[in-house]
This record gives sequence, structure tokens and C-alpha cells, in this order.
Amino acid sequence: MRIHSLIAAAVLAVALLSPRLGLAQTELAQAAPQQGPGWFIPGQHAAPAPAPVHPAPAPAPVRPSVSAAAEPPIPQLPPLPKAPPPPAAIMGVLSVPDVYRQSTAVQGVERIINARREALNQDAVKEQAAWRQIQEALTRDRPKLTPEQIRAREAALQDRITNAQRTFAGRNQQIQEAAQVAIGEVNRMLIAVIRQVAESHGMNLVLHREQVALNMNAFDITDEVARNLNKRLPSVTVPPDSAMPIGPTNAPGQDAPPDAAAAISGPLPLPPAPAGAASKP
Repeated sequence: MRIHSLIAAAVLAVALLSPRLGLAQTELAQAAPQQGPGWFIPGQHAAPAPAPVHPAPAPAPVRPSVSAAAEPPIPQLPPLPKAPPPPAAIMGVLSVPDVYRQSTAVQGVERIINARREALNQDAVKEQAAWRQIQEALTRDRPKLTPEQIRAREAALQDRITNAQRTFAGRNQQIQEAAQVAIGEVNRMLIAVIRQVAESHGMNLVLHREQVALNMNAFDITDEVARNLNKRLPSVTVPPDSAMPIGPTNAPGQDAPPDAAAAISGPLPLPPAPAGAASKP
């Protein structure tokens, strides 16, 4: 029946607000080295005749392609005036994800955002239950309703579903925006703390630990940055959802925009690590 497909599509659209996590798995194939047969037979004095050696064919001349031949030569520029060389690099390493995990401000933002997501999820579940009740009532009353009355009640249910979907997507956008504002404040203070700690150690280059294959513990300033960040910024204020703007959202059954399809529940999506944190402005 039409009303059953309507409810199924609406419930599926609300479910699209939940995150989908996938695990990618890779397999490595290792080929065992093959060795030719080699052995020694005592008492044998005659060595086997060596296999004939054929000269390798001469490589074919490489002909430049038409496009390569048509390309103009690289221009020869005059040398620039001599500039002073950069200072010797005094490096440090830092793990921004580890700093986030130790940050009391980030932990507070996660608690607030997760609580707001849970409230939104509960409201969505209640609204779905209301849709089912309306469907059951329409099914009971269908034998005594005229076709016009049935169409009117179905249209009213469709409008309610559409409005609810827009409301849930809008509220979810506001939650995401509030989280980004709060984490942005943490990032600004984090950059300042990284500069402060790096200068105290005389460092002029700080790399992300995840991009370094090998380093000594003496280079790592992660814990020191986390301690100073907690002193400077123990907590941040998460703005209310009502203060956040709402972008355009789509009706149920249509493709939801990326912001509207963001997760209602799950870990807080932190922004990427600040680039060039140790460089001076």
C-alpha cells in the first residue's frame, strides 16, 4: 500500500543520519625466492658444459613522441642574488591526536556534543513512533473513509514526515557547527602553546609524529604541549545550537547534502591538525 511505502521511505531517510563505519582490509602477497638447482657429485671431474651465451639484442632507438618534440625547451633564467642560508634545523615532533585525547577542553566538548546528539536521536525515535501510530489509525479508518479523505490524511502524513526530516537535518547541522566553533577555539590556543613550547626548547621546526619514521623521545613535546594547553585552556564554551546557522536541507527520499547526512551519534569529528603550528606568523 502507498502509506506503507511512505513510512518505510521516511524511516530509511532518518536512518541515513546515523554514521556508517567501514573497515578496509589489505592483503600482502609474498613470492618465495626461487633458486636454481645446484649440487656436487663426488668423483666427477668433468664439469658440465656451460650453456651457450647469446648476446643481448641491441635496444631499439627511443623516438621522442610528437608532443615531446613539439614542447619548447625549459627557459634558462639568470641567477638570483645570493641569499643567506637558513639556520640549522633544531627539530621536535608532536602528535596532535594525542594532545586532543589529553585535552580537558576537548573532552568537555565531546561530552556536550554527544549529549546533544543523544537528545536529537531520542526525538527522532519518538517522531518515528508517531508516524507508525498515524499509519495504524489510517489503516483502521480506511474502510469508512472516502478516497478524498484518505488522500488528505496521506498528504498530511507526508507533510509531517518532510518537515520532521528538515528539522532533524537542521538540528544536526547546528550541532556540528557548534562543535567546530568550540574545537576551533582549542586549535587557536594549541598553535600558540606549540610555539611557546618549541621556543623554550630552541626548536625552529616541529613535525607531526605520524609523519616521522624514527625519532628519539627527547624530540617529542606532545605531553608538554598537552600539559600547557590544559593550563591555558582547561575548558571552552560550546555555543547553543540555536545560535548556529542552518543550511539548505533536502526532503525525504532525496539525496541528503553532506552536512545533513552527518552522524547523530558517534565520536566528535575533530578538524585536521593545524599545519605549520611551530612557524611564526
